[in-house]
Amino acid sequence: MTDGFLPIVVFAGVIAAFAVMSLGLPRLVTTRRPNRAKRSPYESGVTPARLPARSRFQVKFYIVAMLFILFDIEAIFLYPWAVAYRQLGLFGLIEMAVFIALLFVAYVFVLRKGGLDWSAEDADAPAPSTAAPGAATEGNGHAG
Repeated sequence: MTDGFLPIVVFAGVIAAFAVMSLGLPRLVTTRRPNRAKRSPYESGVTPARLPARSRFQVKFYIVAMLFILFDIEAIFLYPWAVAYRQLGLFGLIEMAVFIALLFVAYVFVLRKGGLDWSAEDADAPAPSTAAPGAATEGNGHAG
């Protein structure tokens, strides 16, 4: 009985050893020379904007996350159906056709409601400035 679990225990040991080495070896080998540039946050070369602590994400992010989960679950149900397709016969084919049709209707509904439309700009977002940096906004253009 225990012989069947031996490969699993060995595999778990190899995984644990790999995880410990992957996390521990760089700490032993690397040199630490922190400076201001290394400690600063990096976001694709852009200085990160500080948002208020109570700022909220747009609802659209949550909607897209829920839609992803919904359509991901569809894929999860398709795999076992594909494995058991021959045993289910015509009944299984009809059931999966109904399932896919219902998900397609949900997808069309989401498209029509604009749940996947990222091109619409928010009404509360500030309009981008068209003035050149350093350009005078009043008078004859002279500072003073």
